[in-house]
Formats: sequence, C-alpha cells, structure tokens
Amino acid sequence: MTAQSVHFQTRPTPASLPFMKLLAISGSARAQSTNTALLQAVADLTPSNITIEVFAGIGDLPVFSPDREGDATPEIVRAFQQKIAAADGLIIASPEYVRTLPGGLKNAIDWLVSGEHVIGKPIALAHASHRGDDMLQTLRTVLSTISSNFNPGIFLRVPVMKQSPEAIADFMTQPANRQAAAKFLNDFAAFCRDSRAIKPSAMDL
Repeated sequence: MTAQSVHFQTRPTPASLPFMKLLAISGSARAQSTNTALLQAVADLTPSNITIEVFAGIGDLPVFSPDREGDATPEIVRAFQQKIAAADGLIIASPEYVRTLPGGLKNAIDWLVSGEHVIGKPIALAHASHRGDDMLQTLRTVLSTISSNFNPGIFLRVPVMKQSPEAIADFMTQPANRQAAAKFLNDFAAFCRDSRAIKPSAMDL
C-alpha cells in the first residue's frame, strides 16, 4: 500500500508545524485484517503535515535467521528496514494469537533487533479490538526493549473486531472516533518532534 495524505478539514494544521512521515505496521497477514483496516482509516484522516504509509506485508517477510543478516539479508527485508529507518515514527496495530504476538509480527521485529533502524525510533500502538490485553502487554515489553522511545501512553483503541474494512472506514469518520484519531495523531506527532529534537549522543548508546 502507498502513503496516504488527506487534509483533516475540521482541524486545520498550522503552517509552522514540521512535516512528519509515519509508518503504520499491521501485525496481521490477513487480507481483510481489522487492524490493517484501522490503520488505513487513520491514515485517511491525517492532517496536512503528516503522511502515513500502511505496511501490510508482514506475511511476505522470510523467517528470520542470524545467518541471513548483513550482506546476506534478503532484499525484501532490506526494503522493510529502509522504511523503518526513513520514518519519523512507527504506529503498530496487531491482533492477538493464542494470547500473544502473531508469529509474523515477532518475525518482523526479529529482523530489526541487531540493526540500528529502530533504536530510538518513536513508537505508539493502535488496537482494533476490546480484547487482546495479554498480547498488548507482551508487545509493550518487546517494543520498550528495542526502542528507547516507545511511548505506552499514546494509544488508540477502537473496538471494530470482525467488521469489514468498509465498515471500519465509515466508523472512523464518525465525529467522536475522528476526534480520537486526531488526538492520537497529534499527540504522537508532538512526541516524534520532541524525540527528533533530543538525539542521544554516542556516549549514551
């Protein structure tokens, strides 16, 4: 999927705010995933100074192996890592499988652990269900381990489990849901700006 940049007409963006490029990663490999649909719906509501690219290719990544890192890294993994590196921040939304992370999402994170693409990267979570707290707890632990800028306090939860992508898109245009998405994006964009302004020195790494 490609990046979406749509004007959020009810809350005009001050021209002084810097441009922000976010990557939204779906933890589901399912074509009709509610988490992917939620991320796309949020992407369609971005203010003019933010773009969100939705990455729904978790299932295409090969199984991680340390033997395939470095020069042996598959091209599809390199492209994923480059998307991570180019983003000002990451939004992750994932389903819960057997009370924990789906294997595809854990595999994608494994491909990032030994590199520098995600170190210090601002990360926030979105979730498309009223359930899944065990997975969320595990994911928060994992993300706080791989990035010093994971922010558990910035969180968008929308109970749209088992709804179609079209229904989710319509649901997110309702005023209360649109307002919640706007607050989530504005809070995360501010966090990304603050993180961009405070870079850790080499002595801190």
